[in-house]
Amino acid sequence: METENEFTYFQQVNIFNGLGEDEIRELSAAARKRTFRSGEVIFHRDDPGQVMYVIKEGKVKICLISPDGQEISLIVFGKGDCFGEFALLDGLPRSADAIALEKVECYTLQRSDFHKAIMKNPKIAISVMEVLCARLRKTNQQVEDLIFLDVYGRVAKKLLELSNTHGKKVEDGVRIEVRLTQQELASMVGASRESVNKVLGYFTDKRYISTDKHRITLHRVADLERRIY
Repeated sequence: METENEFTYFQQVNIFNGLGEDEIRELSAAARKRTFRSGEVIFHRDDPGQVMYVIKEGKVKICLISPDGQEISLIVFGKGDCFGEFALLDGLPRSADAIALEKVECYTLQRSDFHKAIMKNPKIAISVMEVLCARLRKTNQQVEDLIFLDVYGRVAKKLLELSNTHGKKVEDGVRIEVRLTQQELASMVGASRESVNKVLGYFTDKRYISTDKHRITLHRVADLERRIY
């Protein structure tokens, strides 16, 4: 029964769209279920990379941590997203840390099983390339934002981005379904916690947003969009 559940879920994952039923069934049979606690490190930068992860439930942040403990969050992944595929493809160590933002349930695929699937169906390689290209474009955009946007613009843009990828419509706006501390948001926009605190206070006073238990709700999206530039 568990294998059938995995098969059904794998059919819904974008990266496996090009696979036929037999290929998906083979991959889902090879997958192993893992659970991580909120705050648990899934892997560290420079760890050996032999496993790819596909999220079933929960949120995972990919981040870089400097020797003195300063953190830069690169992206937050949610249900249906995969991560850890870089090391799976090139055989090199992990390029960043992966940390569970909340309880995470995911499926893992070993490098040998994933390569076997690619050899049988090259369409999956095209899907992987599309995912990698999208992430490279996103990285380029983050660099551009750091250069050209002030902290107000970066925070506004990040909140809008998170609302698009992890938002839930509520009566008075869109609530971001990721628990974010000011420090975590600061690490996503490349700013100090104090600067982000000031920006969030300003946006709250203007009633662009509201916060409750580390969850942010966007009320005036158009005003936030205008604040980016």
